[in-house]
Amino acid sequence: MILYDYCRSSAAYRVRIALNLKAVEYQQVPVSLLSGEQRSADYLARNPQGLVPALLDGELLLTQSLAICEYLDETCTKGHSLLPQNSADRAIVRAMSQLVACDIHPVNNLRMLNYLVSELGASDEQKNQWYRHWIYQGFTALEQKLSETAGEYSFGDAVTLADLCLVPQVFNAYRFSCNLDSYPNIVRVNENCLKVRAFADAHPDLQPGA
Repeated sequence: MILYDYCRSSAAYRVRIALNLKAVEYQQVPVSLLSGEQRSADYLARNPQGLVPALLDGELLLTQSLAICEYLDETCTKGHSLLPQNSADRAIVRAMSQLVACDIHPVNNLRMLNYLVSELGASDEQKNQWYRHWIYQGFTALEQKLSETAGEYSFGDAVTLADLCLVPQVFNAYRFSCNLDSYPNIVRVNENCLKVRAFADAHPDLQPGA
């Protein structure tokens, strides 16, 4: 498999964790979002959205991190499942995953932040205020949910897709100096996840181009 990747992309970070948990050997092809490589003709031919990650499995090219993670979960026999067996539990884990991946991350990713500065004239402080606002709003809801579902990890005592979404978002929250004192469950689950090698090895600082 080939992963088109950017070290600090939250979405790509999720997929790296999934690949590691499933013990899949893969090649990384860095795509620098800072230098605009995602807008090159070659890359747009692979992913018309110009986003990372993209995963090439033989002739199959997949985009969208949650879709990729579920594909790996369904097709790779190694490692435990990223989703519970019970339908209701799977829906809960998917909801927590989407809370991060669909509600927090899209309004705080690099292209959104660049637009705030370059097109709307936001200052760095205004940009950071925007970022923290959406982190705090989303984390407040997630913290409440974790108070109901968390054990060692987001949903009980086994790693799930929800953890693959939580850890990259916490990483970025710390990058933007968000105060997470009000989110003890989020902080605790994040710390537990980072003790797992699959999460630790996926850390942005250890990737090509970091």
